[in-house]
Amino acid sequence: MKEVLLDQLAACHDDESWFKSSRTILDDISVAEAIWKTAGHPHSIWEIANHLIFWNEMWLTRFINDEMFEIENVNNKETFGLDHLKINEESWCKTIHRLSNGFSDWRDIIANCEVSKLEGRIPSYFNAQWWNVVSNLCIHNAYHIGQMMFLKKIVRLNETNVQG
Repeated sequence: MKEVLLDQLAACHDDESWFKSSRTILDDISVAEAIWKTAGHPHSIWEIANHLIFWNEMWLTRFINDEMFEIENVNNKETFGLDHLKINEESWCKTIHRLSNGFSDWRDIIANCEVSKLEGRIPSYFNAQWWNVVSNLCIHNAYHIGQMMFLKKIVRLNETNVQG
């Protein structure tokens, strides 16, 4: 169970397996590319990264503290938020670093936790087992990493068409 979760987290973070990892996708994205939006997709790469950071950190805190706290007044749409006053290279680098650290933190926690913790149930969350929640968190990440890859391809194609 731990090995499967660690493999899923690695695939999302930095292991080239079935799909491009977040590290590979974000490694060479400029600020302009990170905030670019296309018709038909409501979010930019940076906004998607913020969304993943929010949920990865929130679930990690829940896992570490073994408690299910309520998130007051947080609408899922708000998790994609981008502070337009902080759109610069430094903030973008911090965002990439924070997303990467979240995956590393998850991997460290899973590698060092007891299997009984992963088998434990969360009564206030559909009585789900922790391993199942972490696995679904990885699926959530993979879904959005795919969106980021798609947006990267589209923005680069758009740049090529504008230049050419």
